[in-house]
Amino acid sequence: MTLFKHLFASFLNSRHLARLFRRSELPLPTAQGAAKVLPNQLGLALGLAAREAQADLFARLASGADGLSNEAAQAVVERDGPNEMGHEKTLGWHQRLWQCYRNPFNVLLTVLALVSWLTEDVKATIVIGTMVVLSTLLRFVQEGRSSRAAERLQALVSNTATVLRDGQSCELAIRELAAGDVVMLSAGDMIPADCRLLAAKDLFVSQAAMTGESLPVEKSAEAPSAAVTDPFDMANLLFTGTNVISGSATAIVLSTGNRTCFGALADRVVSSERAPTAFQAGINSVSWLLIRFALVMAPLVFLVNGITKGDWSDAFLFALSIAVGLTPEMLPMIVTSTLAKGAVLLARRKVVVKRLDAIQSFGAMTVLCTDKTGTLTQDEIVLERHADISGQESEDVLKFAFLNSHYQTGLKNLLDRAVLKHVEMLNKLNLAQDYRKIDEIPFDFVRRRMSVVVSEREDHHELICKGAVEEILACCTAVRQGEQVLPLDDAMLARVTEHTRSLNAQGLRVVALAVKEVPPQKAEYSLADESDLTLIGYIAFLDPPKDSSAPALRALAAHGVTVKVLTGDNHLVTARVCRDVGLRVDGVILGPDLDALDDATLADVAERNTVFAKLSPLHKERLVSALRSKGHIVGFMGDGINDAPALRAADIGISVDSAVDIAKEAADIILLEKSLMVLEEGVLQGRRTFCNMLKYIRMTASSNFGNVFSVLVASVFLPFLPMLPVHLLVQNLLYDVSQIAIPFDNVDAELVAQPLDWNPRDIGRFMLFFGPLSSIFDIATFGLMWFMFGANTDAKQTLFQSGWFIVGLLTQTLIVHLIRTPKLPFVQSLASPALLAATLAIMALGIWLPMGPLAHAFKLQALPMAYFPWLLSILLAYAGLTTLMKRVYRRKFGWQ
Repeated sequence: MTLFKHLFASFLNSRHLARLFRRSELPLPTAQGAAKVLPNQLGLALGLAAREAQADLFARLASGADGLSNEAAQAVVERDGPNEMGHEKTLGWHQRLWQCYRNPFNVLLTVLALVSWLTEDVKATIVIGTMVVLSTLLRFVQEGRSSRAAERLQALVSNTATVLRDGQSCELAIRELAAGDVVMLSAGDMIPADCRLLAAKDLFVSQAAMTGESLPVEKSAEAPSAAVTDPFDMANLLFTGTNVISGSATAIVLSTGNRTCFGALADRVVSSERAPTAFQAGINSVSWLLIRFALVMAPLVFLVNGITKGDWSDAFLFALSIAVGLTPEMLPMIVTSTLAKGAVLLARRKVVVKRLDAIQSFGAMTVLCTDKTGTLTQDEIVLERHADISGQESEDVLKFAFLNSHYQTGLKNLLDRAVLKHVEMLNKLNLAQDYRKIDEIPFDFVRRRMSVVVSEREDHHELICKGAVEEILACCTAVRQGEQVLPLDDAMLARVTEHTRSLNAQGLRVVALAVKEVPPQKAEYSLADESDLTLIGYIAFLDPPKDSSAPALRALAAHGVTVKVLTGDNHLVTARVCRDVGLRVDGVILGPDLDALDDATLADVAERNTVFAKLSPLHKERLVSALRSKGHIVGFMGDGINDAPALRAADIGISVDSAVDIAKEAADIILLEKSLMVLEEGVLQGRRTFCNMLKYIRMTASSNFGNVFSVLVASVFLPFLPMLPVHLLVQNLLYDVSQIAIPFDNVDAELVAQPLDWNPRDIGRFMLFFGPLSSIFDIATFGLMWFMFGANTDAKQTLFQSGWFIVGLLTQTLIVHLIRTPKLPFVQSLASPALLAATLAIMALGIWLPMGPLAHAFKLQALPMAYFPWLLSILLAYAGLTTLMKRVYRRKFGWQ
């Protein structure tokens, strides 16, 4: 029964917190609309169970006050199944491998490899097959590591409950519970199933994981009134996944596993088909663009060469080589290795990436939806203000609040700890040295206040009463304003009420303080002494924002990410926190107001407003989907049961290691530190990842298009093939090897300043704009080899092909540096050492192949030395023209 006690130790006896605020002017959050996530049948069943007579309930569940017997419980478990939630089905290794393999490019490459094998082109088969295997295995290994890390996080949670079996108390695994079991609950316990209370003492339960309520909810064994229809508002019902903050209780299990509210929500998440994320849609659209291009150009090359050369067999092999050359076979591997590198870097920053695609979604994210408590705030109540009745800071109020908290017996609640900590920070702990405790009037549910009696001098005693504003005012007949004591008449009461409402409107939790001087003869005090008090002021509490929240929000805004707060908590508190962290609030919308909106209107409302409070799980999911329908890439950060549908609906679901299991399952990324600063680094890493992927696609698409265009021109006029299939495959392989270093390349800071997204039209335009540039110099090379070096007959075709082989490979490799950045390459922006080394090595190898001893094996030949000055001129002219056209392109179309 110690489950989660270490997590909730600071909340023990915090029932006083809710009691003190229960009748304050600040409206407590409710679970309005929360029942909307439940199937109607389940909601009705819970309502009936909550109102059912206890004897009838025992009879229906074949149980009693002593619980079930072990035999009866075992029979129920066999009938209903173990008390476990629906989890996403764990895929076998072969299924995960298939998921990693399945994408358009891998399928196309596999087809090309099979065709190459059938045509006995072993080299092409090996090259293509290697690319497919490497990209698939890399993704498989990295995602496997991330999944195992997430599973280890879940395994850290203990799962036991104290159950009455045959009238004897025993500790059982939660999965062994059955409907009809009687469970014993105390502070710190997690509710193990949906239950109805049989008895309760001072029981307060946190339903934040289910409904988003920030304060504990009081529970009792009393049946709800007919007016209460929402199961979450029924005081005698407890729900799986919530936890006991204070008090103790005995409850009978109504339902287990997927029959619970948690189970219904988990089933909604697990069984729903996840919509394709922006990354998946983007990479697929780009893939099909390039595939369609290859499907058009390869047959065209086949027809042109077949007609002009008359050898349809050679034309087919050449067209096949063109198809392989046009297909960026390294794309799956480049994408996967770039994402994997990002996952490794984020892991060092305490971020577990469950799904590699989520890294790019990080970079593309335009809207981040986040909760408030623990993310923007410290999730710790502090004393914000101690003021007299006119709102002026008062040392007397602080002193009396300290004495009340210092001298009360038992465990200190959250308010007492906040007061004591505040006084300790001010180094004023000597406030109590002149006082001694006389007596105490403890807190109870009827009065909702507590008092201590102290003596400073022996001539009188001081009764100090602390409680909810309404309850304290009911005991007061006067107020102290400065040195004056004034009667609490109607006018003064209106002033006091207005002032406390003003504090509430600022998001503060207000507690009133009153005092009374009593003659020193009395030694024992009772409830009757809490009368004729004098109100001296208020203490106000706040869950303060984290120090990191404001700079993190500024950084996200600077990077083009809009932050919206989606919470089940009170709107006044949320708005106050937003102001404190510098988040501009453009409208506050409450959950119940969303119910009447259709999807189109909701999308407009979601886009215009910043704060959404008192939300149910369905509200959060609808808001995320509405923002996505507007074209936004949406991230959602949450850790509760009520966050799971929204996590699933978002492009990128972000949770934390302390989240409930279903939230961690629904998330794509798990943070080991609940901080927005971590998100900023994730956003930047995602954008660097995207930029490097886009580099490869642009480079490959434009250079391949240029090569095919050149091949078409040459095929019309040349009596021989401009390049043999083996030349195309070797050239393509060498170029692809040089791209392996792209995941490690540097990225210009301005390229990651704003969200990035996939734009197939932009890639197509880029390909058509820069591809023909290389064709200009290819055609110049054709003229050079034909006229200057006499390579214009079948006998000299090897010389021609060798000359174009070098130019083609070097211009392809040079383009890596020319268009990896919009800046001036090698001067304003330098590639990473790995990419520099890789491209230089491939360029050197490309020159060595025709000039070295392996030239004959590749059907190449050495070139005369007079060729190389021309080669240098062509490369310099190509670099100059590309740099010039890059500026034109950037001015006209931009550069992301």
